[in-house]
Amino acid sequence: MPYPADRERDRPWVMRTYAGHSSAAASNALYRRNLAKGQTGLSVAFDLPTQTGYDPDDELARGEVGKVGVPISHIGDMRQLFDQIPLAEANTSMTINATAMWLLALYVSVAEEQGADRATLAGTTQNDIIKEYLSRGTYVFPPGPSLRLITDVVAWTVSNVPKWNPINICSYHLQEAGATPVQEVAYSLSTAIAVLDSVFDSGQVPEERRGEVVARISFFVNAGVRFVEEMCKMRAFVRLWDEITRDRYGIADPKHRRFRYGVQVNSLGLTEAQPENNVQRIVLEMLAVTLSRDARARAIQLPAWNEALGLPRPWDQQWALRMQQVLAYETDLLEYEDLFAGSHVIEAKVDEIVEGAGAEIDRVQAMGGAVAAVESGYMKSALVSSLAERRRRVESGEDVVVGVNKFATTEPSPLQAEGANAIEQIDPVVERHAVEAIRQWRSSRDDALVKSTLDDLRAAAKTDRNLVEATIACARAGVTTGEWSQALRETFGEYRAPTGVSAASASGEAGTQIGRVRERVRATGEELGERLRILVGKPGLDGHSNGAEQVAVRARDVGFEVVYQGIRLTPAQIVAAAVQEDVHVVGLSILSGSHLEVVPAVVDGLRAAGAGDVPVVVGGIVPPDDADELRERGVARVFTPKDYELTQIMDEIVTVVREANGL
Repeated sequence: MPYPADRERDRPWVMRTYAGHSSAAASNALYRRNLAKGQTGLSVAFDLPTQTGYDPDDELARGEVGKVGVPISHIGDMRQLFDQIPLAEANTSMTINATAMWLLALYVSVAEEQGADRATLAGTTQNDIIKEYLSRGTYVFPPGPSLRLITDVVAWTVSNVPKWNPINICSYHLQEAGATPVQEVAYSLSTAIAVLDSVFDSGQVPEERRGEVVARISFFVNAGVRFVEEMCKMRAFVRLWDEITRDRYGIADPKHRRFRYGVQVNSLGLTEAQPENNVQRIVLEMLAVTLSRDARARAIQLPAWNEALGLPRPWDQQWALRMQQVLAYETDLLEYEDLFAGSHVIEAKVDEIVEGAGAEIDRVQAMGGAVAAVESGYMKSALVSSLAERRRRVESGEDVVVGVNKFATTEPSPLQAEGANAIEQIDPVVERHAVEAIRQWRSSRDDALVKSTLDDLRAAAKTDRNLVEATIACARAGVTTGEWSQALRETFGEYRAPTGVSAASASGEAGTQIGRVRERVRATGEELGERLRILVGKPGLDGHSNGAEQVAVRARDVGFEVVYQGIRLTPAQIVAAAVQEDVHVVGLSILSGSHLEVVPAVVDGLRAAGAGDVPVVVGGIVPPDDADELRERGVARVFTPKDYELTQIMDEIVTVVREANGL
């Protein structure tokens, strides 16, 4: 997106909606409808198997195919996804990280099949693996090899796809994981430093082209409802990025040093209770990144009002797009120079964030940089603690959430009158078709060509050779997402990031209620003759572990012995751990929509293992009809986002344990 001259009316930002589900064909139809409605860029959501490098027929993919995004297993799927969408004219953002190189290779290959020149392609690969270890959990490889993949993509795109943003460093997900504005700025800029250091140290970019590398680094930022503070945060980002790129890397051209960012406003703040209030939250959060011309976003995507309930429908996404269009085209916002230049109030807040973030950046650098701070667990523990403090303020009423902990009385919502039809439902047949389709794809390929390209990829991964061209060769040969990832797993290994739970602290939690629940936990343990044990599990590929971590921290605080092994576990692994640790209750956290598949698998697995008396409770985004079905299948309790008081949840879990043991 070009920047206007100072006296020009500012151009509207690129307008996107984050979309993709069920299949490449269905997502393609959705994209073409959205473009016809005036959307100016595409933002592709991939499903969890695609994000974590598994094919639809893998055991870990069960229940996850097509749920939170579109499944892309090979070049045939990518062709279908962009059918009748000329990629030479598109601006495509792809939310993809561990497998970013692979999806970019598929995209470039399809664009060239369409006749596009690589040099014309415009868009973004998110490609920020650091925040995956801290928040979303869609990492595959250890930090070192992951940084190598990022480095190769950055270096290759600067030479081959110069309009492409090879990385979108994501402070968005850090805020979702609990980051304060200071932490959000500090940790994302520390990631940028780690990436730039790696690219420049690799020797793949000549000295005279360093400015081009910096100019292609973009950021993906969160905007919460405290929109004045959020706007100041963005001005702090602009100032610090300019200083870092000038002083640390010697970038002389101010245009290269511009802080270029896109936004999705805060999905964490969307509420299941009175979800119509989410509309005004979204609008206010959009103002945070548009009011200040000197720190205005160049691309925005807004969530829909009902995303705390489940997948939004096309009409819901249209509503979110129209919010942007009204602001950009009906108001006079874009006609003025920066509205806050010279404001001592704004400057004081910006100075405060800059000072705090600068100190935290120095702390991370002293540890050896962002990768070292991930491997040590420092950043993860800091975020878990910050999120615990945020939850404490909400639970105590110190922070007001309208419709949740204050002003909770409500009239029936006509927006939800359709019940289950108020959200998009993915037919389970989608997964069966995807499994059949990929088996058919494998049977129709040139197996010798597939083997040779994968062998070349493995060989290249053992050297310092750039891996993008080898990956493109795999894409053209018909290699699948799971096969590409497995070839690199064999070379790089897999990784389990620190959970941050053991070192996390939660201040101000020793209140009357927590003391009462702690006493119930102690007394129940005495009656059973042993300390109460809870297993907190994340089945399937859902890596959004924030809720599970907070449950684990609070369970520990009230006296449970907590077994928490992190993310990406099969139902069989959870059952085995529950039996081995002899737990009294299993708590499953699922946000990806796979609950009807993986939860019953755990319940049935416990019964088969002779542990059918161990109750199972579930927390996550579970529609009411699905919650009823889970209870019918043997689940003791279902907690959803409206159940925000963790201590009350702990109290109820104690009741579940007592009921299960006849106490």
